[in-house]
Amino acid sequence: MTSSPADLIITGCTVLTHDDHDRIGFEEDAAIVVRGGVVESVTSAAAAADLAAAERIDARGQVAMPGLINCHTHAPMVALRGVAEDLPTEEWFNDVVWPMESNLTARDVELGARLACAEMIRGGVTCFADHYFSMDEVAAAVTECGIRAHLGEAYFSSQGAQGREKSLEFALRHRGGTGGRITTALAPHAPYTVDDADLAATAELAREHGLPVHIHASENREQTDISLARHGVTPIQVLERAGLFDADVLIAHGTGIIDRDLPVLERAAGEVAVATAPRGYLKFAWPTTTPVRALREIGIPVGLATDGAASNNSLDVWESMALTALIQKSTTGDPRWLTSRQALHHATLQSARAVGLGETIGSIAPGRRADIVLVDLTGPHTQPVHDLAATLVHSARSSDVRTTIVDGHVLMRDRELLTIDLPSAVRELGERTPALLDRSHGRRIQDYQT
Repeated sequence: MTSSPADLIITGCTVLTHDDHDRIGFEEDAAIVVRGGVVESVTSAAAAADLAAAERIDARGQVAMPGLINCHTHAPMVALRGVAEDLPTEEWFNDVVWPMESNLTARDVELGARLACAEMIRGGVTCFADHYFSMDEVAAAVTECGIRAHLGEAYFSSQGAQGREKSLEFALRHRGGTGGRITTALAPHAPYTVDDADLAATAELAREHGLPVHIHASENREQTDISLARHGVTPIQVLERAGLFDADVLIAHGTGIIDRDLPVLERAAGEVAVATAPRGYLKFAWPTTTPVRALREIGIPVGLATDGAASNNSLDVWESMALTALIQKSTTGDPRWLTSRQALHHATLQSARAVGLGETIGSIAPGRRADIVLVDLTGPHTQPVHDLAATLVHSARSSDVRTTIVDGHVLMRDRELLTIDLPSAVRELGERTPALLDRSHGRRIQDYQT
């Protein structure tokens, strides 16, 4: 170990670890040494007691975890939180959300992104995968607040070639931005809004430029059934036919994935991941959920997500972790699946793999970026601790996150946000809300017709 002071030492904590077989473990009374934004070592608190550091955090009574990753969201949609309630999917899109989104300005997107980043940082999220419009403003918010993000400029075929070209231009311009905290993807909306020719062109651009693709597909069973009735193939087969599985693809939702899709996805294992956002599926009363167990059995990583706050009302990945575990038990009829340790694996390494960062983040180990959250388990709702994994998944809450660190920089300390002026963002967004909610113009950005 070098003799110069470390940038940061977190000491006295219990560290969530991963072994070589992807199993979750815990190292008690430990210390994490961070230098240059990277975890230099995980050692004992005693061994780190005499090490010099520019900053030390006493984390006794806390668990140090890899930061949570929101694998699919639309961050600026926090501006529409609660405006489209208790509606079926088609009415939600066509009657409320897509008319309102036609009002969005770049400033609305920037303010929404700031508010979303604040919510996620406070909830222990250190990285999010965003799929939206005016993404330069989202990138600016990410740069300012210090979080990590995987960003894609969404487009529909109704925009013509310009939409696809704008998505590519954004991805190339921002790839590797903010010292590597921003990664990028091409972001076609979905097979029902992006035609086969555009999907094939997207696949070609992804191969040519070495870019991943982030897309909604088989979001629900109705989409799959309609695709089969009209075209004889599922949305997953549409993606394969377009050549998208020759690139790295992140599929949002996948609750409509059926048995005939599994061999297709298995052939693409290593190139495909799925993001699950279970709260929204319950809210829309979709009859199925992401088939996590079947996907896991064929080697497809499933990352945790929230979707946008207009449908989910929350960007709480901690809640997504608990709901995923509970819903999987219910849908499989097996209380032994998904275990708390498996849920923690989905929340950490599998989510990192889903967004293409499986070698960079997702675990606390030497050489990994120092994206770390400290979770306080001293509250009455988390005591006593008989099974630490179960306590984290089923008893702890996102509000138990005390400290959030990205690239070794502290973004929240003892619940205080350090990089975002939250009151001013909330105030200005409130002032802009009447114009944003106006639907009298009769426009919408797209039609939901699966």
